[in-house]
Amino acid sequence: MRRLLPAAALAAVVVLSGALSACTTMSGGGGGAGEEQVLRYSPALFPVSLDAHQYPAEEPTQTAVQQVMETLVAMEDGQPVGVLAESFEPVGDNTWVFHLRAGVTFSDGTPLTARDVKASLERGQALKWSLAPLFTAVQQVEATDDRTVTFRTSEPLGTLPSSLSLVFIGPADRVNDPAYWERPIGTGPFLFESFTPDDRVVLRRNDTYWGEKATLDRVEIVSIPETAARITALRTGEVDVLQSIPPDQASEVDGRPDIAYGSGPSFQYYFTWFNSSRPPFDDVRVRQAMWHALDLNAIVGDLFGDSASVAEAPITQDVFGAPALQPYAYDPARAKALLAEAGHPDGLRVSMQWPREGGPNIRALAQAMVSAWAAIGVTVEPLEKERPQWLQDLNAKNFDLNLQTNTTGTGDADFTLARLYVCSANRTGYCNPELDRLLLDARASLDQGERERLYARAAQIIWDDAVGIFPADLRSNYAVRSRVKGFALPVNGRPQFRTVSIDTATGS
Repeated sequence: MRRLLPAAALAAVVVLSGALSACTTMSGGGGGAGEEQVLRYSPALFPVSLDAHQYPAEEPTQTAVQQVMETLVAMEDGQPVGVLAESFEPVGDNTWVFHLRAGVTFSDGTPLTARDVKASLERGQALKWSLAPLFTAVQQVEATDDRTVTFRTSEPLGTLPSSLSLVFIGPADRVNDPAYWERPIGTGPFLFESFTPDDRVVLRRNDTYWGEKATLDRVEIVSIPETAARITALRTGEVDVLQSIPPDQASEVDGRPDIAYGSGPSFQYYFTWFNSSRPPFDDVRVRQAMWHALDLNAIVGDLFGDSASVAEAPITQDVFGAPALQPYAYDPARAKALLAEAGHPDGLRVSMQWPREGGPNIRALAQAMVSAWAAIGVTVEPLEKERPQWLQDLNAKNFDLNLQTNTTGTGDADFTLARLYVCSANRTGYCNPELDRLLLDARASLDQGERERLYARAAQIIWDDAVGIFPADLRSNYAVRSRVKGFALPVNGRPQFRTVSIDTATGS
């Protein structure tokens, strides 16, 4: 297997404790006499769907689905390592070959074959999914034999293994059936028992899993939209694990003897996109003016404290390929001058959307930005939307400004920069052929030093042209009750539950 990526930031792994009453933990496979081992996890965001091909970059969907479905490779410490693929290697410049692991079956007993890999990737491509720019160069996927998948590309594609870490594999004869995605089956350590929108996802251990079996009997992913209610549920034992706790509410769980609290590095950040496809944001001077109007040192410091830092690139500093750029200076006078040069001496009226409960302190961040823009004569109508509606409007470019968090899922700059900012992605209405060339050259290269240099130049263009405003890099945080063991929060923010168990010898 050829490894292509350098080591990225290490996962923030913490072996912690907590959960509700459960049976005695049995080594290697869970179960045993008495009550079931049940873990109740309450994330900040709940899945809008279990269709991981339709929503391949949605963190809550990915977190739920990765317990049940698996990918050819996974990213560990910045390196692609085999999961369903036993090995993989480039053959010449424009071909990759992946060899599937023997003896893997779906939870219904159907053997995994190369046809399933082919069908899963081709379904995503047919859906025109948000990962499409990552696979533009893939011309053909061949099921060479039952255990061999061959990818033929139009040009060298050094990032193919890392991109495939996001493609979940389902049965070829079912992945195109919408009914399958209501409760998909996979090759992973858990099964979907049920999915109730806006309520909970229930998982049960897959006792026929090909790898090391999970210890937990059941996992419940519980939707609690309000942060205060989530914290109360943790403190009373109704849930066992929280993630993404707003900094101003961390004291509600930090320091309690029955709860462990911690934080770690993250690939997550805030950004505000401009819709460059329509006035006034088709003018770079307006976009730059909006950025100069923000005192981000004060805003980020006041709202996030030690749990965020002012961004220095369009991706976090923990991501491979992130340069350290000079932040925009807070300069209201310069902002007003730029607006006047762009033909708006009397200011503007625009709107900004963001998803409800879409990130730590997102509403407060939006309000701080709106207030700062009012000081330079720009009136911004705040539009807080339910997540499904926000997603629909985002994908349709039905916004003036869009505020949200994002996570660089693979830990490689390609995932964010070449997925979102090439012309063909058409996410913001911004298109720059020079930027395309840099990003596509970086994607093709197997030389990591060259890739870093190309990403630095690409990031500088995104920065200078103010394609968006990048206020803050976020740190992850989490809180768990004192009987959960083996909970790990990776730097991509998407925990796996296979290694988690309940220590019934400790107190609640």
